[in-house]
Amino acid sequence: MTLRLMCVAILVIAAHLALTNAAVRVWGLQAFNLDGDPIGPPDPYIKVWCGSIFGGMSEFRQDNANPVWSAEFYFPNCKAKDILKLEVWDKDLTYDDYLGTCTMKVQSGTYLYRTCMVGRGTLSYNYELK
Repeated sequence: MTLRLMCVAILVIAAHLALTNAAVRVWGLQAFNLDGDPIGPPDPYIKVWCGSIFGGMSEFRQDNANPVWSAEFYFPNCKAKDILKLEVWDKDLTYDDYLGTCTMKVQSGTYLYRTCMVGRGTLSYNYELK
């Protein structure tokens, strides 16, 4: 009887650890038809959050309305039902211009080629929750 209780306790602890060790990875960022300043195409970059945790920024792509970014973002404590937020910005000399935001509720699994509208353009990204 004691051995059974110990096995149940170990299973409960293992399940709890598996849930608390959730991690989100965001990658494969690209955009299409982004708006820029009236004088030319944007110099876009992306800022990424999961819940209240800021994950960082991508590199900016100069004069590119259809950028592809190589940046990947990792959130070791992000979990299902947290909000993943991707903001698209246009880098300028004085003040960067906000182009739009994509938000979604994180779900377990791998999701490829998620898209959302950013102004008149589109942002595409991949994410997974392990």
